[in-house]
Amino acid sequence: MRSVRGKAIIMLIGYSLLLIYWMLFGFGRVSHSTYMYNLKPFSTIGLYLRSYEFMSGIWLVNLIGNIGVFVPFGILLPLVFRGNQRRSWAVFIIGVFVLESLQLLLKRGSFDVDDFILNTLGFGLGLGVYKICEWMMSRGHKDRSKQRP
Repeated sequence: MRSVRGKAIIMLIGYSLLLIYWMLFGFGRVSHSTYMYNLKPFSTIGLYLRSYEFMSGIWLVNLIGNIGVFVPFGILLPLVFRGNQRRSWAVFIIGVFVLESLQLLLKRGSFDVDDFILNTLGFGLGLGVYKICEWMMSRGHKDRSKQRP
Protein backbone atom coordinates (compact mmCIF):
# COMPACT_ATOMS: atom_id res chain seq x y z
CA MET A 1 0.00 0.00 0.00
CA ARG A 2 2.63 2.50 -1.03
CA SER A 3 0.34 4.32 -3.41
CA VAL A 4 -1.06 7.75 -2.67
CA ARG A 5 -4.52 6.20 -2.42
CA GLY A 6 -3.32 3.57 0.05
CA LYS A 7 -1.69 6.19 2.26
CA ALA A 8 -4.83 8.33 2.05
CA ILE A 9 -6.96 5.37 3.19
CA ILE A 10 -4.73 4.80 6.22
CA MET A 11 -4.73 8.51 7.07
CA LEU A 12 -8.52 8.72 6.59
CA ILE A 13 -9.16 5.79 8.93
CA GLY A 14 -6.76 7.11 11.57
CA TYR A 15 -8.11 10.65 11.41
CA SER A 16 -11.72 9.42 11.48
CA LEU A 17 -11.07 7.36 14.62
CA LEU A 18 -9.36 10.33 16.27
CA LEU A 19 -12.27 12.62 15.36
CA ILE A 20 -14.84 10.14 16.70
CA TYR A 21 -12.94 10.01 19.99
CA TRP A 22 -12.72 13.82 20.18
CA MET A 23 -16.39 14.31 19.40
CA LEU A 24 -17.70 11.69 21.83
CA PHE A 25 -15.17 11.60 24.66
CA GLY A 26 -12.67 14.45 24.24
CA PHE A 27 -12.75 17.98 25.60
CA GLY A 28 -14.11 16.78 28.94
CA ARG A 29 -17.40 15.61 27.44
CA VAL A 30 -19.76 13.91 29.82
CA SER A 31 -23.15 12.35 29.22
CA HIS A 32 -26.07 14.75 29.44
CA SER A 33 -29.28 13.78 31.18
CA THR A 34 -31.36 14.90 28.18
CA TYR A 35 -31.10 14.71 24.43
CA MET A 36 -29.72 17.94 23.02
CA TYR A 37 -30.39 19.11 19.48
CA ASN A 38 -30.76 22.19 17.29
CA LEU A 39 -32.64 22.00 14.00
CA LYS A 40 -32.77 25.75 13.31
CA PRO A 41 -30.03 26.82 10.86
CA PHE A 42 -27.60 29.49 12.09
CA SER A 43 -29.09 29.47 15.60
CA THR A 44 -25.97 28.20 17.38
CA ILE A 45 -23.65 30.15 15.07
CA GLY A 46 -25.54 33.37 15.82
CA LEU A 47 -25.54 32.61 19.54
CA TYR A 48 -21.76 32.28 19.59
CA LEU A 49 -21.23 35.44 17.56
CA ARG A 50 -23.55 37.49 19.81
CA SER A 51 -22.50 35.91 23.09
CA TYR A 52 -20.53 37.38 25.94
CA GLU A 53 -18.26 34.37 25.43
CA PHE A 54 -17.01 36.00 22.22
CA MET A 55 -14.02 37.35 24.13
CA SER A 56 -13.32 34.05 25.88
CA GLY A 57 -12.38 32.13 22.75
CA ILE A 58 -15.11 29.50 23.12
CA TRP A 59 -16.59 30.76 19.85
CA LEU A 60 -13.23 30.13 18.16
CA VAL A 61 -13.15 26.50 19.23
CA ASN A 62 -16.76 25.91 18.27
CA LEU A 63 -16.96 27.81 14.99
CA ILE A 64 -13.45 27.64 13.56
CA GLY A 65 -12.89 24.19 15.07
CA ASN A 66 -15.99 22.75 13.41
CA ILE A 67 -14.69 24.06 10.09
CA GLY A 68 -11.04 23.17 10.55
CA VAL A 69 -11.38 19.58 11.67
CA PHE A 70 -13.23 18.68 8.47
CA VAL A 71 -10.74 20.23 6.01
CA PRO A 72 -8.67 17.00 5.93
CA PHE A 73 -11.74 15.06 4.75
CA GLY A 74 -12.00 17.38 1.75
CA ILE A 75 -8.45 16.40 0.82
CA LEU A 76 -8.42 12.72 1.79
CA LEU A 77 -11.79 11.55 0.44
CA PRO A 78 -11.06 12.62 -3.17
CA LEU A 79 -7.70 10.84 -2.90
CA VAL A 80 -9.41 7.68 -1.68
CA PHE A 81 -12.12 7.85 -4.34
CA ARG A 82 -9.70 8.96 -7.09
CA GLY A 83 -11.29 12.34 -7.63
CA ASN A 84 -14.90 11.11 -7.67
CA GLN A 85 -16.62 14.11 -6.09
CA ARG A 86 -20.03 12.46 -5.89
CA ARG A 87 -18.69 9.61 -3.76
CA SER A 88 -16.57 11.96 -1.68
CA TRP A 89 -19.57 14.16 -0.90
CA ALA A 90 -21.80 11.15 -0.18
CA VAL A 91 -19.35 9.60 2.28
CA PHE A 92 -18.78 12.98 3.93
CA ILE A 93 -22.52 13.69 4.37
CA ILE A 94 -23.23 10.20 5.69
CA GLY A 95 -20.24 10.43 8.04
CA VAL A 96 -21.30 13.77 9.51
CA PHE A 97 -24.87 12.55 9.92
CA VAL A 98 -23.68 9.42 11.73
CA LEU A 99 -21.36 11.45 13.97
CA GLU A 100 -24.06 13.97 14.88
CA SER A 101 -26.55 11.14 15.49
CA LEU A 102 -24.10 9.34 17.77
CA GLN A 103 -23.65 12.51 19.81
CA LEU A 104 -27.42 12.74 20.21
CA LEU A 105 -28.08 9.06 20.95
CA LEU A 106 -25.19 8.74 23.40
CA LYS A 107 -26.06 12.13 24.96
CA ARG A 108 -22.45 13.25 24.46
CA GLY A 109 -22.89 16.51 22.65
CA SER A 110 -25.76 17.62 20.49
CA PHE A 111 -27.25 17.01 17.07
CA ASP A 112 -26.82 20.49 15.61
CA VAL A 113 -27.68 21.55 12.07
CA ASP A 114 -25.13 24.36 12.45
CA ASP A 115 -22.43 21.72 12.84
CA PHE A 116 -23.50 20.34 9.45
CA ILE A 117 -23.13 23.82 7.96
CA LEU A 118 -19.69 24.42 9.48
CA ASN A 119 -18.45 20.89 8.74
CA THR A 120 -19.58 21.26 5.13
CA LEU A 121 -17.68 24.53 4.86
CA GLY A 122 -14.56 22.78 6.16
CA PHE A 123 -14.99 19.89 3.73
CA GLY A 124 -15.49 22.37 0.88
CA LEU A 125 -12.31 24.24 1.82
CA GLY A 126 -10.39 20.97 1.87
CA LEU A 127 -11.86 20.00 -1.48
CA GLY A 128 -10.73 23.38 -2.82
CA VAL A 129 -7.19 22.70 -1.59
CA TYR A 130 -7.31 19.27 -3.25
CA LYS A 131 -8.50 20.80 -6.55
CA ILE A 132 -5.80 23.50 -6.49
CA CYS A 133 -3.09 20.90 -5.80
CA GLU A 134 -4.47 18.64 -8.52
CA TRP A 135 -4.46 21.55 -10.99
CA MET A 136 -0.92 22.59 -10.04
CA MET A 137 0.38 19.04 -10.38
CA SER A 138 -1.25 18.53 -13.78
CA ARG A 139 0.06 21.90 -14.95
CA GLY A 140 3.57 21.05 -13.75
CA HIS A 141 3.39 17.72 -15.58
CA LYS A 142 2.36 19.49 -18.81
CA ASP A 143 5.19 22.02 -18.44
CA ARG A 144 7.79 19.26 -18.03
CA SER A 145 6.50 17.36 -21.06
CA LYS A 146 6.93 20.51 -23.20
CA GLN A 147 10.61 20.72 -22.25
CA ARG A 148 11.45 17.30 -23.66
CA PRO A 149 12.91 17.25 -27.20
